Amino acid sequence: MDDSPLQVLTLPTAPYPDQRPGTSGLRKKVFVFQSKRNYLQNFVQSIYSSIDLLDRQGSTMVVGGDGRYFNQTAIEVIVQMAAANGVGRLVIGHHGIMSTPAVSCVIRKYKAIGGIVLTASHNPGGREGVFGIKFNTANGGPAQDAVTNRIFQISRTIEEYAICPEIRVDLATLSKQTFDLENKFKPFTVEIVDSVESYANMLRNIFDFAALKELLSGENHIKIQLDAMHGVMGPYVKRILCEELGSPANAAINCVPLQDFGGQHPDPNLTYAADLVETMRGGQYDFGAAFDGDGDRSMILGKHGFFVNPSDSVAVIAANVFSIPYFQHTGVRGYARSMPTSAALDNVARATKIELYETPTGWKFFGNLMDAGKLSLCGEESFGTGADHIREKDGLWAVLAWLSILATRKQSVEDIIKDHWQTFGRNFFTKYDYEEVDLDAAIQMMEDLELRILGKAFMGQRFAVGEKLYQVEKADNFEYTDPVDGRICRNQGLRIIFTDGSRIIYRLSGTGSMGATVRVYIDSYEKDPDKIFRDPRVKTFHIKTISIQKY
Repeated sequence: MDDSPLQVLTLPTAPYPDQRPGTSGLRKKVFVFQSKRNYLQNFVQSIYSSIDLLDRQGSTMVVGGDGRYFNQTAIEVIVQMAAANGVGRLVIGHHGIMSTPAVSCVIRKYKAIGGIVLTASHNPGGREGVFGIKFNTANGGPAQDAVTNRIFQISRTIEEYAICPEIRVDLATLSKQTFDLENKFKPFTVEIVDSVESYANMLRNIFDFAALKELLSGENHIKIQLDAMHGVMGPYVKRILCEELGSPANAAINCVPLQDFGGQHPDPNLTYAADLVETMRGGQYDFGAAFDGDGDRSMILGKHGFFVNPSDSVAVIAANVFSIPYFQHTGVRGYARSMPTSAALDNVARATKIELYETPTGWKFFGNLMDAGKLSLCGEESFGTGADHIREKDGLWAVLAWLSILATRKQSVEDIIKDHWQTFGRNFFTKYDYEEVDLDAAIQMMEDLELRILGKAFMGQRFAVGEKLYQVEKADNFEYTDPVDGRICRNQGLRIIFTDGSRIIYRLSGTGSMGATVRVYIDSYEKDPDKIFRDPRVKTFHIKTISIQKY
């Protein structure tokens, strides 16, 4: 057997112009990574090169993914290049699988300088699907703009990359593997870890597991149904909800992670989790939830398919925040929501006199507030909710938060929501996505719309929709000044705000893999008790903007 040090190679390459990370990293069709020479290597080298050499040498980094197609191929390259770039240790999830919240948890636990997350979230997997790669920094959260801009600039001028092609790692065995490299004083180490246990241990310190076990398996237990949608969350749900908290094994479905997610979109909404919705409508289960591909988002359902709007979900958690022991110990420093998310959380913050931050879309903005001690709980309309225990949104945390509220209040999901509306009013909320739109046309449309709504004639206009009257109070292109570091983020979306707090919002999204996505959000506030109890199982509250008549 040859025990000589492994060779480190520096190989030539040529840059690509399209490797700018979006709000959730670099996402492209799988064939792009497979067909373009060194496409993956270029981006990975750009990540490593963005880290100062002194910080990188001998450092610890974390790697994990949602198990989609190309995941293990990418991990092999990442490992080989980490060794060649001076990283001292990689911590990798068993079989290369680690949820995005668990990656954040493990980065913080091991005091790593960062981590590489291999996911395209809710986008389809398989050979014809989408692959993604994202860099998280030492706080466990998505890289800030200064870092992603540096990665992009490096990717535009890259001429070579470093790799140790002889390294082969066994991802199937929990182990510590070491490799001697030429011209390196210390061996390169790879640890294959049980990421479920690290994450579960964190949750044990946040929630009352004894109370949750009583709720799920005690004498008067509720029945739940959880759909992992063949994404990364299967092992987490099985271990934590079934094995530890006592739910029966058949309470968790689609729990085997598959490279193509069973041919489905791993997107926890009423369209792609339709099977769960139909099951819940039967009335057999009291609580249901579905998770996305990488485990950072979840959809909450009550008995008979009662749908909890994500904007309402974070508001209800805020209103019942002390049902969670973690907050009994830490207190609540602040709440936050992304700008397009409905203002339901604002109503709770106002009533409880707790600071509310409205940020651009992207979890990194929440992370900055958390690092500064200004934020405890936050959420966004795209089914993401989380807290300051990590720096990513956390789908299973949200489920356990809801179960904690059920255990404390001993009410159904529907009754809790209706009580919330009775107290704070209701924000009827809907969202329309127009995907794979021609980018130039989308930009032109947004520019034309901005000119129209910013005109003086638009202010004060009144519009009638049925019996409801809306008067324009404000219109702008949302601009955010970070209260921590003073940086300004402009052009974050067009807002039309009405005198009663209702809003219409238009924005371009940066998380798609092809073309542009135009998103339209409608947030209509209602405080009249006689009007707030429309059927909550209806997917959306439709206000068709094309039919609004000038009053």
